Amino acid sequence: MNRRPWVILTALLLARVGFGYEYQTVASLGPGLIARLHLSFASFGSLIGAYMLSGAFVALPLGLLGRRFGDRLVLGGGIALMAAGQVICALAPDAGGIAAGRIVSGVGAVAMMVLQSKVIADWFAGPRFMLAISLSSAAYPVGVGLSQIVQPLLARDFGWGAAFASGAAEAAVTLLLFLASYRPAPGTTRAPRGFALPSRQEAGLSAVAGLIWTAYTACYAGFLSYAPTLMTARGQGLALIGLVVALATWGNVLATPLGGALAGRWGAGRVFAAGTVAMVLGTAAMGGSNLPLLWGALVGLPGSLHAGIIIALGTLSARTENRPAAMGIFFTIYYAGGALAPALCGIAADAYGGAGGAMFAAAAIGAIAIPAYLLHRAMGGREALLANA
Repeated sequence: MNRRPWVILTALLLARVGFGYEYQTVASLGPGLIARLHLSFASFGSLIGAYMLSGAFVALPLGLLGRRFGDRLVLGGGIALMAAGQVICALAPDAGGIAAGRIVSGVGAVAMMVLQSKVIADWFAGPRFMLAISLSSAAYPVGVGLSQIVQPLLARDFGWGAAFASGAAEAAVTLLLFLASYRPAPGTTRAPRGFALPSRQEAGLSAVAGLIWTAYTACYAGFLSYAPTLMTARGQGLALIGLVVALATWGNVLATPLGGALAGRWGAGRVFAAGTVAMVLGTAAMGGSNLPLLWGALVGLPGSLHAGIIIALGTLSARTENRPAAMGIFFTIYYAGGALAPALCGIAADAYGGAGGAMFAAAAIGAIAIPAYLLHRAMGGREALLANA
């Protein structure tokens, strides 16, 4: 059996783990950072969103560069920037320096994310594609979960710089594995080296798919980012907080591949609808009801079934030769929303008088996914998916 596709996939999974690990760092260190840097909830949310800030501007250009210069150079360069940004954060003396480092890491994550799904589609087809794309989606919460476990301990024993430096080390290892393993998939035809955009339909479908992914991730990240602060304010201990976050993160790791398998049996639309309803209800209920274990389980298990389905939706919205640019459009929408949503949740928390307001705002954003999914289908998304699968 040819092992190369699986080694390449392993490198991509580690990159996605690193994305979750880096993005969640500020939230993992939240109570300490808020106190030491005298941050309001809005400022805290903005510091979380700084990781996403540049993506809205560079996702499409990086997709075009991927088509022009190839996956190895652009994706590998992205992973290198992920490491460099974490070094900047580790050395930063204040919130402004941390924000600058997160912006650099965020640019690298954009390059990795834009081309990752395209590389997976090149190397995997049929049922293996859905498995690989679901594993890729499940890798993100692995990074989030590890950040919640590892980084507070590192910050306690060695300072917050060590927590950021651990992300740089993970990205460096990932870069070495990717460069050693990556080759273009046999049988793939190289697109002409240029900067052509996808068709109008492909661009529209990719943008709507990006909106769906934005709604899902904003709701999920809102839960993970504000649950520790909310539970602390309710007087709940670190052990319970850790268990709730573990249910939401590690449950996602199990649920996402399961959702990909169930999509083939029950239909992607049904799994998507069930997952979205569970995610939105669990997040909203967390803000208004003191049953954190139940809501963490609801978000992490049924609420995470549809993550791989959304990424597959975006990947297959364009033909093979147009996927780098189309995924650039997908992630332009995602990163714009990813930079805005945490700040909106923080503003809602300030207005509400506590982190429960952030939960309600995150749930409202997450609910946008259902009408966006219906719009994708109305635009001819079903036919495009069948043609491009």
